[in-house]
Amino acid sequence: MPENSSEIEAGIEAGRRLFARPVTFVKSVVALEHLPDADLPEICFAGRSNVGKSSLINALCNQKGLARASNTPGRTRELNYFNMSDRLFLVDLPGYGYARASKTDIAHWTKLTRDFLRGRAPLRRVFVLIDSRRGIMDPDLEIMAMLDEAAVTHQIVLTKTDKLKKGQLEKILAASQAKIAKRAAAHPDILITSAEKKTGLELLKAEIVSLALPEHQL
Repeated sequence: MPENSSEIEAGIEAGRRLFARPVTFVKSVVALEHLPDADLPEICFAGRSNVGKSSLINALCNQKGLARASNTPGRTRELNYFNMSDRLFLVDLPGYGYARASKTDIAHWTKLTRDFLRGRAPLRRVFVLIDSRRGIMDPDLEIMAMLDEAAVTHQIVLTKTDKLKKGQLEKILAASQAKIAKRAAAHPDILITSAEKKTGLELLKAEIVSLALPEHQL
């Protein structure tokens, strides 16, 4: 994100315009050969099971049920593609970590996710969602290490910050900054969000629109 206030305001307005238009579901991908053509930039949301990915995507797009939330952790088992005004693909990845499924199924979609993250040319950034009540855990560090190795920029997004008690946010933010400080591909800015309270969505939208095709190229 730019540092001066006028550029920040311009980014927020550009993000607002992008997300004010309908976001459409494209397809669910269960194998890399079924990925869409690589003709648009892509960003994706990754995170542990039950981190709140679906809730955050729905809040960003202001479309209830766009991304399917589930009460059962680990239910998202495909790469779910969404088209943002032909300027960007938003990809919802399967949650990693805990899942109620067979070991074979877990191994399949874990490999699918890892192969996608390592080799997808149009991928501009991975937003790694972290439950602010738990902080960065070992499975998150494993994903970030893989992204460092693949030279894929990743940015931490703290979720569910409305659930924190007073003073906890500063501690989790400092701890998170310390854990990404020496990561080669980590974006330095950590985003603070709450899907329920709509906190931080403007800045997240501004980051996303900065990675999309410019409007004048359409």
